[in-house]
Amino acid sequence: MNFDAMTSEHYHGSQIGEPVIELRHVSRTFGSNAVLRDLSLTVHRGETLVLIGESGCGKSVMLKLIMGMMEPSNGGVSWFGRPLKSRSEDEIHSDRLRFGYLFQSAALFDSLTVFENIAFGLRQNTRMSELQITQIVHERLRDVGLPTSASSKKPAELSGGMKKRVGLARALALSPEIVLYDEPTTGLDPIMTDIINELILRTRERRPVTSIVVTHEMSTVRKVADRVVMLYPLSRLHPDEPQVVFEGTSEAAFQSPDPRVSQFVHGQARERLLELAAA
Repeated sequence: MNFDAMTSEHYHGSQIGEPVIELRHVSRTFGSNAVLRDLSLTVHRGETLVLIGESGCGKSVMLKLIMGMMEPSNGGVSWFGRPLKSRSEDEIHSDRLRFGYLFQSAALFDSLTVFENIAFGLRQNTRMSELQITQIVHERLRDVGLPTSASSKKPAELSGGMKKRVGLARALALSPEIVLYDEPTTGLDPIMTDIINELILRTRERRPVTSIVVTHEMSTVRKVADRVVMLYPLSRLHPDEPQVVFEGTSEAAFQSPDPRVSQFVHGQARERLLELAAA
């Protein structure tokens, strides 16, 4: 499957730029358990790529590989045209600041206030004054629809949706070029899910940003995706079958004739239940 052949007309008419993330023949195993196999993928500047697939198929592992938080067992990852393997630790740390990461559970520091959580990266990685940091924290709170009065609260005082929004505010604090979202709407009600979807769209509209979203939520796929990539669990594939079973627009995903794709995006479990019963 040729990811590099995708052109701007495939992405809702948006202008897609040069490659910013490249995975080439990437595999990742944990002991004897293979999670990703010979995976190649290019992410272009300005696009919103949405990764879907069953739990355990390697989506979150792929995000960690992209972020350089984990090394591939085989193959390589490149940022902005340069392989990670050719960079020093200092270079990786410096370029990692060009990324924002919204963790699946928001991953806020429980002992810190909302303000301190959002300011954390600014204090650790810049020489900004406290006045500048305060201005940015309040701006990011407004960006995610939270009042500045929320800045004094601790994570334990927040609802699930508020935690996600604070996590997003923190991810955006350093004005990243690339934002990775790991299950941004998990555990949220439909209204809050749509709020998060809208925030993903607004983030893209307000600043030039490339987004990679891992989700099981089909409303997110429909609303934010320029391109959809679906992974399939290796345990259910033959050794010669590619792990990517779909790549294209969200519209094409919902019309796919491939039963693996169709059953997943439409939430049809009958065939999977029969497989499980047979197993």
